[in-house]
Amino acid sequence: MMVRQVKVSNFAEVQGIVSAAAKCYNEVGVHDMKGSIADAKSILGMMSLDYSHPVKIVCEDEHDLDRVVGALRQ
Repeated sequence: MMVRQVKVSNFAEVQGIVSAAAKCYNEVGVHDMKGSIADAKSILGMMSLDYSHPVKIVCEDEHDLDRVVGALRQ
């Protein structure tokens, strides 16, 4: 299990995560600091999270995790 903590600042970054996660073979989860978990491939699930604090992106595959985290830097 690989985990990276990132700060999501706006809706465009949420959309970038969803778009990148949709291209991943493995499941990608996003955990907020309140304990809520969303499927990163689901825009509705992602919208339910609290982004006032950094979130954790969780994935089994390092390449997939790098793809999703990289979407925030573009």
